[in-house]
Amino acid sequence: MSFAPALRAEWIKIRTLRPLLWGLLAIILATVVFSALAGLDDSDGPDFDPLFSTFFGVTFGQIAAITFGAQAVSAEYQSGALRVSLAAVPDRGRWFLAKTVAIGVPALGIGLVTGLLSLVVGTSVLGSRADALTWTAELRGVVGCAVYLSLMALFAAGLAAVLRSGVATLSTLIPFLLIVSFVVGSSSGGVADFLPDKAGQTVLHASWDGALGPWSGLAVTALWTAAALGAGAWSVRRRDA
Repeated sequence: MSFAPALRAEWIKIRTLRPLLWGLLAIILATVVFSALAGLDDSDGPDFDPLFSTFFGVTFGQIAAITFGAQAVSAEYQSGALRVSLAAVPDRGRWFLAKTVAIGVPALGIGLVTGLLSLVVGTSVLGSRADALTWTAELRGVVGCAVYLSLMALFAAGLAAVLRSGVATLSTLIPFLLIVSFVVGSSSGGVADFLPDKAGQTVLHASWDGALGPWSGLAVTALWTAAALGAGAWSVRRRDA
């Protein structure tokens, strides 16, 4: 089977599996709701960042994104589904590429919708406190939100291909994102700037003083994602289905 039919088959899986569709919807809901709640905090100190406050919900939306990516891959290891997929697409590399494209493209599209809604809702809640934001910063936030969420979904997909379990993947990533990353960030100096979440979220800040800027931070997250996908591709090629 060539790449186009393989991609079509993977897209059919994405849009017909209800948990995956709910996962995409959860990205929007979690991000927008928590962005709105962050805007309700009327603190306006010297460290206040109106752009990050507008997109604060990404901290929680990324959990939905990695859940979507992990479930999309781990579903293949349930009830021998992977053997059926590989019978239809014997080229394992081609199959895994189709799988990652089928995950990354809708995640990017949903990320753009999420970014736009977060911008509208977040700035509305902030009111006059958002007046300092320029249109270039707002555009960077929307695009950065979309790219970051799609990268995190693909990062989880690559890890799920290695661990072969959605539960194991989420048990690894969620504590890391919600606990370990914050602990390391407060005690390790500049090392934390290169963690996948810390690096990528730099694009959502109006200003930054770390080692990375907005786009170089996303590039670091992209390198983490590429490494995870590379390990996932190796696992799919070398291990039994």
